[in-house]
Amino acid sequence: MTLELIIFIAAIVFGIILYWRESQTNKVYRFFNKLMNSKELQMKSFEKKGFVYQQNFILRLVFITSLFIIVILITRFLIPIDLATISLFASMIFGTLIGTYLAGIIFKSSAIIDEQSDSLEDKFNDVVEKGKDFIEEFTNEEPVAIKEAQKEIEKPKAEEKSARERLKDKGLL
Repeated sequence: MTLELIIFIAAIVFGIILYWRESQTNKVYRFFNKLMNSKELQMKSFEKKGFVYQQNFILRLVFITSLFIIVILITRFLIPIDLATISLFASMIFGTLIGTYLAGIIFKSSAIIDEQSDSLEDKFNDVVEKGKDFIEEFTNEEPVAIKEAQKEIEKPKAEEKSARERLKDKGLL
């Protein structure tokens, strides 16, 4: 059980390295593509597709399984000890598949972060500037109610007649 777990973790790391390596260059895939396809069917020079990079699940599974079958056959031929069992074979394949998908997630998320980092920085700077403007307006301006009260206080009241004088003017007193 411990050997299977160690091989599984090593296969995950191998899958990540394999995916990263194929994302950098796909010379081996291009070689087999040129070897097996006619000139019209060969991949273009700008295509980045590899054995596991930008492949769908079924083709990844086929390529990884065939790689491990070849490796197991070579080890069985060189070392006559029966080390490669079915469970180790399955854990190597499954771990490598998981590693390739983990690497794909990491690459895509880092690409999205790099793409959005400039716009996020601009958005953050805009928010900071708006906050500064809001604080300036808040500290510099007095509320409307206070302004109106000050106007009423400062406005000299016209000399109003007292109630007695108004009654006299109306002829009631």
